[in-house]
Amino acid sequence: MRSGETGRFLHAAAHVVAAVALLGLIDNFVRLIAAEAGLWQFHITRSAMVAVVLWLGARLLGWRLRSRRPGWVALRSAALSGAMMIYFAALAFMPIAQVAAGLFTSPIFVLILSILVLRERVGPWRVAAVALGFLGVLLVLEPWKSGLSALALMPVAAGALYAVQALVTRHRCAGETTMSLQAGFFAAVAAWGVLGAGFVHLVLPEPGTGFASRGLVAPTPAFWLWTTVQALGSLAALALLTRGYQTAEPSRLAVFEYAFLGFASLWAWLLWGEALSPLGYAGLALIALAGAVISLRSGLPEAAARKAAAP
Repeated sequence: MRSGETGRFLHAAAHVVAAVALLGLIDNFVRLIAAEAGLWQFHITRSAMVAVVLWLGARLLGWRLRSRRPGWVALRSAALSGAMMIYFAALAFMPIAQVAAGLFTSPIFVLILSILVLRERVGPWRVAAVALGFLGVLLVLEPWKSGLSALALMPVAAGALYAVQALVTRHRCAGETTMSLQAGFFAAVAAWGVLGAGFVHLVLPEPGTGFASRGLVAPTPAFWLWTTVQALGSLAALALLTRGYQTAEPSRLAVFEYAFLGFASLWAWLLWGEALSPLGYAGLALIALAGAVISLRSGLPEAAARKAAAP
């Protein structure tokens, strides 16, 4: 790699690491939001805040929010918003390191779906990485202690849905702008919020007190504060990620997203004194290693093709 390319790559990597460090921090505050209001109210409010920012960006900066392939964008938005519904619901009652570990099984599911649905050929390195990642999930969840409940598997389901959106994004939404994809995603999140709130108030005998079963309540100052932090932090992290991926090769940069596992655990320890067992941290390392192997090996054919085409 030439010095100029090295500089751009390091600059892009710094953007990605800063983004995941920020996400690891703000996601730790979901438990504070859960103490003030329900999941559905949080998503409705956060989506409304983001909608204002997107509208201002479209008016003042010329952001393109209309999608070119609305059907595929809708499918991507449904899968990604579903993953985030599960992710944020799990954050209310599970350690963030465990929830993050489940979400970051997505490269494993991308590989499995690529084999089963897209009929891609996969070499032994990536097959071994899938097995390694599965072992990492077991070490983080530690099912031998209290059994493997459906609730413990929620973050893994989020990882599977995240993988679906990744494949749709790569194969069907490559021509969309970042902001049009974000507009679709937050519109889907708002729809989930309205449907969830309607279910709680109209179907349940009475709203519950849990994060997912709580109805709409009068927002407190703490709710406004931490929801605003979430909305603005998410947009800032998105901007950092977008800038990073516009600067360097995505297949190489994706490895740095696994720093989220470390940052989420670090912030949880610093803020709440929350820690995993030594086996749990070993599992995080295995999941990160598996994702890195899959990302790097997936990028090899593209890199070889570019090298062959170079003059």
